[in-house]
Amino acid sequence: MLERLPLPSQLGLFAFLGSGALLGGVYYFQYVVGLAPCEMCYWQRYPHMVAIVAGLAAVASFARPRLALVLALTAISALLVTAGLGVFHAGVEYHLWQGPQSCSGTIPRGLSSEQLKKFLLGQAMVRCDAPAWKMWGVSMAGWNALLSGGLALLLASRVAGWIRPLR
Repeated sequence: MLERLPLPSQLGLFAFLGSGALLGGVYYFQYVVGLAPCEMCYWQRYPHMVAIVAGLAAVASFARPRLALVLALTAISALLVTAGLGVFHAGVEYHLWQGPQSCSGTIPRGLSSEQLKKFLLGQAMVRCDAPAWKMWGVSMAGWNALLSGGLALLLASRVAGWIRPLR
């Protein structure tokens, strides 16, 4: 079945599956394990969402290989963006450079000053420079950088090999 798809649609499928697995993993850690994400964690999720949509669209565009190629390249670009954000976040976690000075979150409207104080004091702040989880000394941001970047480079190398014979 896979070999019936043109290469750009295959690449879109792999981008969809890779980003879907990584995004599914972070949602598992957030909602099942209970690890709250920081602001930079959210930043890394958005390109995965783009890669998922573009990858699925590339698969759906199997009858139009040039369109599928544009969509696959969009998915690959999104993987590179999330990998770059992962590198930046991992650098913040390992104190190689400073991260953003802002916090994320929403404050309910219409609270009295006493209710606001109680709300703010009851909130746990999730720091971008303190990894919530590590495996083999690599944080989730680091794993995102490695896996997303590796997948993007693998898929891009396949595109380069496919485009050359078209000339």
